[in-house]
Amino acid sequence: LRSINPKGTTPIARSLAKAPDDFPPCEDCRNVVILITDGKEACEGDPCAVSEKLQSKGIILKPFIIGIGIDPSFRETFECSGDFHNATTRERLKHTLDVVITEALNTTTAQINLLDASGRPTETNVPVTLYNHKSGQVRHNFMHTLTYKGHPDTLTLDPLVTYDMVVHTRPPVRKDSIRLTPGRHNMIGVDASRGMLELKFPTSSRLRDVRYLVRRHGSQQILDVQKANRKAKYLTGSYDLEVLTLPRIHLEDVQVSQSHTTSIEIPKPGILNVLFPSEGYGSLFEQKKSGKLKEIYKFHSVKKRESLTLQPGKYELIFRPRSIRKSMYTIRKTFHIKSGASTTIKLN
Repeated sequence: LRSINPKGTTPIARSLAKAPDDFPPCEDCRNVVILITDGKEACEGDPCAVSEKLQSKGIILKPFIIGIGIDPSFRETFECSGDFHNATTRERLKHTLDVVITEALNTTTAQINLLDASGRPTETNVPVTLYNHKSGQVRHNFMHTLTYKGHPDTLTLDPLVTYDMVVHTRPPVRKDSIRLTPGRHNMIGVDASRGMLELKFPTSSRLRDVRYLVRRHGSQQILDVQKANRKAKYLTGSYDLEVLTLPRIHLEDVQVSQSHTTSIEIPKPGILNVLFPSEGYGSLFEQKKSGKLKEIYKFHSVKKRESLTLQPGKYELIFRPRSIRKSMYTIRKTFHIKSGASTTIKLN
């Protein structure tokens, strides 16, 4: 300090911008800046913008700013740059330094409470990601755990970081701008009540890979592509399901409740065997209860015989041989598919 010649001004923004150059390269370090000043920015710089830029790049953690007898009205000027403390006396400065260093170095613990419908931290075994709120960088990524006593596991976290948390439930739960109290055990709670959803499908070699799309009720966003005959956990609430059978089955407003398994059984399908007289063009339609037809399958490359697995219901098939160039010679067949039965259609 004896070699420094004071110039009577306060270049806070430039001082912050130069601070990262003083830290040696290190992959597993915490760069902490403590700025001590007797005045506010006086060189037309923007300390808030510089601080925000350094934090967003993950270069430094949020700075500590200690003012020495600064006008209390300047507090708002500094709070945008970091955690501000005003030391009005020599004793207060010493105490403030002790507090700041303690916050920077002491161990801080936390537990993440995934709350069920009753507000108890019983949900677990789900991935959790903690991001640096400023930089967006991943700080922690782990599987949530309950101890043998049934309590959420204790984590050691950096209290100088403001966190964004994503709990990877279906759908994910997010909580932003989490600030920890240094040197204490912090509780972080989010609502994450879940229940089980199961789509039961008759066991069959033809159907063992059937999947279904899961969406929040009324939303078009796909949350998951789930395999039938397997239980999966979802947040409690209402969902729309789209089963990828032929034709597709749409189930709306399916309720998932806390610690309960919602089971839905899909009818056993039937088998359609189509015998074609020659190459040509054909389509298969589902006949709705309203009497209208919905195309569900095209016979793009017609073979002499083709088999389809269909849900029970009424269908119509049309076919025209490639060699015939008149629509009036389209072959039209209407038929029913029964559960567990095989139906053969011969096109003459």
